[in-house]
Amino acid sequence: MAQTNRTRQQTRKTRTTGRKPAAARQSTAAGRRKQDEAVIPETKMADRVDAFAELARQYDEGACVMRPDQLSGHARRQHVRATIVEDHAMRIDQKANDAKAKFDKLAGSLFDFFRGTSLLFHRDMAGEDGRMPTVLLLGDVHPENFGVMPNADNVPIFGVNDFDDACYGPFTWDLKRGAAGFMLAVQEEGGLGSKHQRRIARRFVEGYLGGMAYYARHSTESGEQLRPDNSPKVIRRLFEEARDSRESWLWDRYLDEKGRGFRANEEFTPVSHRVEEFQKQIDALARQNGIRSSGNTRVGTLKVKDVAIRHGQGTASLGLPRYYILLEGPAQDATDDLIVEFKRARRSALAGLVPNRDFDAGTKAERIAHGQAVHLARGDVFYGAVTIDDASFTARERAPFRDDIDLDELSKKTWKKYAKVCGRALAQAHARSDDVGLLDYDIEPRILEAVEPRELFIEDMLDFADEALERLERDHGFFRRDHEHGAFEDLMKSYR
Repeated sequence: MAQTNRTRQQTRKTRTTGRKPAAARQSTAAGRRKQDEAVIPETKMADRVDAFAELARQYDEGACVMRPDQLSGHARRQHVRATIVEDHAMRIDQKANDAKAKFDKLAGSLFDFFRGTSLLFHRDMAGEDGRMPTVLLLGDVHPENFGVMPNADNVPIFGVNDFDDACYGPFTWDLKRGAAGFMLAVQEEGGLGSKHQRRIARRFVEGYLGGMAYYARHSTESGEQLRPDNSPKVIRRLFEEARDSRESWLWDRYLDEKGRGFRANEEFTPVSHRVEEFQKQIDALARQNGIRSSGNTRVGTLKVKDVAIRHGQGTASLGLPRYYILLEGPAQDATDDLIVEFKRARRSALAGLVPNRDFDAGTKAERIAHGQAVHLARGDVFYGAVTIDDASFTARERAPFRDDIDLDELSKKTWKKYAKVCGRALAQAHARSDDVGLLDYDIEPRILEAVEPRELFIEDMLDFADEALERLERDHGFFRRDHEHGAFEDLMKSYR
């Protein structure tokens, strides 16, 4: 679906001597105004979003339409370019410093390119699998979107940990994205060949199906958590690596020399004059989530000590505004302070692309907060939605033990074990869609019925992943050449 701009310009060359008459000067000025009006940055992307939503609808209904995954050659290159510009329009338009950093990062690694171009990946799936059961999708499944994080009791747990693309859709969308993500990570981070890539991706899908069968029998998805005391060995190692005292975590990275606020460096720019403004945001978040402030609880009095802008974090969200809020801890001596992150929310990359159904998770930050509440049993109490400068932001707590696994340290054996655990964690997240999500029917038996015959279903997931990664490698080549030529430095323009 290549984007083309038709330029219709008529240029009249005239030769004059001396000063132009007043009428001519006015005509020239009017012409300049018209010329300025004829060139506008392509900042309004609703038309392409709506166009792909219509494509998804037609494909879902069985119409004979061509999706972008069928494009090749220069047409595919133009589609890749236009989609990436569209997905980063705000960052490009604002000349955000992190925008170039993100594009450099995507150019340097195929896995980073996969992680940072979810919209490109999912537009190739527009309208797909409409017959499959609906769940609340995670949306961006890959090996690094599982990890350790705090639960409601401030105990470290393991599970899915990125809800930015959460939305309702066919459960297979997460499995396909996840299978492709595992294959690619095994290739790039693990250095393993195609046979091992496929075997490890199979373990991910099998872990999911095994988990779904388990929850269908036992119905324990509502309260089950993977903690240090009950997790498999491959995950227990991650808990041990993530363990750190809050005091050392604060002083090693965040606090200034007196412990009264954030240090200023390339990661953080303190904006201490906004403390009062963000105090109101924290108070509203506490009311929204039922957080009780008291000097006797771990959250203390919820007093905001300082605020900073955070730079250079994430892959998919790199370049989006982030604020870190420092809350005074119960001890009031800078040893147990809390840090809450506010991150600019964006539209789900799956919005309008999944087959249209009756379930709506909401928009932006509210949708993301809904994803966390559904996917995790008793998750982070600070997870929620706030509005800053008329923009939607998600809130969550940063913690000493928030971490994900080092993929380059996994052996072939531990890759398989890790993939299986991640598949089961995803199964639990999906199984909760009818417990605390919007589904009004029992989802587990529907999924187990839909995957039969089981071996054929697994082969379909792996074959999809193989083809997706072949396409991704070509797309990455297009992107790198376009990036070298400055294609992502400015928004595309439309001409009259």
